[in-house]
Amino acid sequence: MKVFVTGATGVLGRAAVSALLHDGHAVTGLARSEAKAAELAEAGADAVQVSLFDQAGLTEAFRGFDAVANLATHMPIGVAGIRPGAWKVNDRVRVEGSKIVVQAAHDAGVRRLVQESVSFLYADAGDEWITEDSTLSVTRSLDPAAVAEANAMAFACKSRRPVVLRFGNFIGDDPMTTWRLAQARAGRPIGVGDPQGWAHLVHPDDAGSAVSSALDAPGGVYNVGADPIRRQDMTCVFARSVGRDRVGFMPRLLVRVGGDRLAPLTRSHRVSSDKLHEATGWKPWHDVFDESWLNGA
Repeated sequence: MKVFVTGATGVLGRAAVSALLHDGHAVTGLARSEAKAAELAEAGADAVQVSLFDQAGLTEAFRGFDAVANLATHMPIGVAGIRPGAWKVNDRVRVEGSKIVVQAAHDAGVRRLVQESVSFLYADAGDEWITEDSTLSVTRSLDPAAVAEANAMAFACKSRRPVVLRFGNFIGDDPMTTWRLAQARAGRPIGVGDPQGWAHLVHPDDAGSAVSSALDAPGGVYNVGADPIRRQDMTCVFARSVGRDRVGFMPRLLVRVGGDRLAPLTRSHRVSSDKLHEATGWKPWHDVFDESWLNGA
């Protein structure tokens, strides 16, 4: 299958390109510069330099492709995420960018669309299992992700199939994990919310393989992640990896200062990814969070 990937040089994009190539697909990625194009070429993929917000350019770039995986994001790292305007670019990518990608894919005759999303959209469910039918709680900060999902689902018709992947929190070889490890080494807290609450995590490599598996999935929404873990246990893994007895949790006052951006991170998310497994056979290689996830960070 010929697959075009936006966000191809980001954390998720790199993992998806690798998984798609491994599964025998012909892959082209969107590159923002010559350096990014060279990075894709080194990975074995072709590259096209065009803006995510250039609908005509994207339409031309998408022609002849069987599928488009829209994986473009622009996530701020660490405490930068609570600064005013920190999410402006990412919100534009999800709201405006996703709409342009969908329209370009439609006009280019693409039949399959994969859209990244986040499981933070789910309401706090305590110890209850969360499935794709569980209640959502969309706040102002989460609205762009919800809009991107809606844009993707509008792509659907008898001959076109959209798949939305709600990923857990990435932990692995990525900038946010590197930041968390640095905080933990310095003895600073990294936990957010109730220590007994559940966290939904995914290793980038497993997220990438899920994108490839989604090409064979019926249209719809799918959760993607490892076995849920209590936040207290998650921080213990970080502590062991940096040689500390424990790593603490951020004070509630600091979390409140973080406002709408930090609030979803406090929700208890015991998320099941069984639906994607049942539909495609996908399952995470990194199924239980432990120190091995942090070896490459």
